[in-house]
Amino acid sequence: MLDLTKLARQLPGMSNHLQQEAKISRQRLERSRSLLEETCDCQEELLEIQEKWRDRLIFAAATPVEAIDTCKELQPPAEKHTVFATDGSQISPSHHEIAYCYLVNVGRVMLHYGQSLHPLLDTIPEVFYKAEDLHISKQWGIRTEEWMGHRRTVSEAEMLAEMACRWVQPPGPHSDPNLAMVDGSLIYWFLDGMPSEARDRLLPPMLEAWERLRENRIPLMGYLSASRHIEAMNFLRLCACPYETPDCLTHCDSSNLPKDRGQSNRLPCQIIEPLRDSTLWVHFLQPGQRGALWKSQAKIIDLYPEPLQVYFCYVHVGTEVARIEVPRWVAEDEELFEQSLSIMLGQVYKGAGYPVAIAESHNQAVVRGGDRARFFALLEDQMIKAGLRNVGTSYKDQSKKRLTA
Repeated sequence: MLDLTKLARQLPGMSNHLQQEAKISRQRLERSRSLLEETCDCQEELLEIQEKWRDRLIFAAATPVEAIDTCKELQPPAEKHTVFATDGSQISPSHHEIAYCYLVNVGRVMLHYGQSLHPLLDTIPEVFYKAEDLHISKQWGIRTEEWMGHRRTVSEAEMLAEMACRWVQPPGPHSDPNLAMVDGSLIYWFLDGMPSEARDRLLPPMLEAWERLRENRIPLMGYLSASRHIEAMNFLRLCACPYETPDCLTHCDSSNLPKDRGQSNRLPCQIIEPLRDSTLWVHFLQPGQRGALWKSQAKIIDLYPEPLQVYFCYVHVGTEVARIEVPRWVAEDEELFEQSLSIMLGQVYKGAGYPVAIAESHNQAVVRGGDRARFFALLEDQMIKAGLRNVGTSYKDQSKKRLTA
């Protein structure tokens, strides 16, 4: 039982700490505003510096392709349009169940507006039980549960492309504009540092799905709520650098830095950390506006074909500033890009703060406790029909179920 008396003694100290943190955050925000103004004044010069010294930087700074103080109003979406989305869930493998396997459940959603057409809301489950599915990742030091999550990401991309392309390709009914949406980043950070043999089993099928969308001119968009990215803030560090050249490997080597930096261990250009991109842009963008377009410089993107490399911007959707990612071919088509952002914003308004298509695909995909029990019950029936004996869960699992019954 929680001891409320002891807890109450600690809360005043916590409150004072939070008050002090809020004061520091306000000071940091003021510094960031000044730094942003300085960066705007010399943006072209900084772009040349970034290009010249890119291989000497020790941080990934995104590259702005518009003026970084851009604030552009988004237009309402077209009356007729279609939105596609997928999201996934899973049942993790357990040695205590009747069979060691896992299930990936991908929710699919297709919503039509202004077309008097029924929506699509369904799921596609897939069971993984073969040795190559369950154990192959261990040779690369990747846990089965982690590999399952990566396989789910592949399935989400493939099913999104399959659903969207089947809809827009004749002779089926279709109407422009369209938008394919996913929850989260289009930058597959988890592949960075992964052994190439493992990466080659994951990235190619996802990029092939993206290419299918491009061939059918269906814009792809990643929606990131509560983004923690600092790629845009890192570009401001080029302006904050106190040295004549931003040669991090020379100037900011640990042996060359002053010994009186305190306990923060921050580099001289980190004057506004840990400020996030979205935290700064919420003070410059009004609801319904987007900020500048940026090209991500994440290393993993070097493995993407040029048309599929990732660009992003920040959009004030009313409830928050969300990070929006699109492939390069979408970003470079101004009309298609703005049209896609308009549809996205309409989705957020319809979903009361979050894109309704993505939320619905998640609701379709989620696997609840009862679903898990029914899955293993169905599996047990099939195993018994197949003539397998001694089918059952471990005594540990049986004991837990008795205690929670």
